[in-house]
Amino acid sequence: MKKTLVLGASLKPERYSNIAIRKLNIKRNEVLAIGLRAGKVDNIQIHKKLLSFKNIHTITLYINNKRQKEYYDYIISLKPKRVIFNPGTENIELYQLLDKESIDYIEACTLVLLSTNQY
Repeated sequence: MKKTLVLGASLKPERYSNIAIRKLNIKRNEVLAIGLRAGKVDNIQIHKKLLSFKNIHTITLYINNKRQKEYYDYIISLKPKRVIFNPGTENIELYQLLDKESIDYIEACTLVLLSTNQY
């Protein structure tokens, strides 16, 4: 199981980040979430603060590339094994920063990866 941080988590059930939280949880991954509003999705707490989580395997992004800038240092500080850039979050500038830190990244849809057992 891969400890995963959903960055850009939403409380709205129709949002892809919300669906991803639920599917990751169903697949028995340890799920952490940060969003603009605090609350819960199933039993997963969405935090507003950028907490210093440890041993993150994957960060899956649901924040557009313009808003990502404020999270660059935070993402790198967590030292994830990989970052997933979901559709609409692609960011060449962040790719270069991740390369410098030897952090893997992929452009993919977390929901597709989960549904095809490629996560």
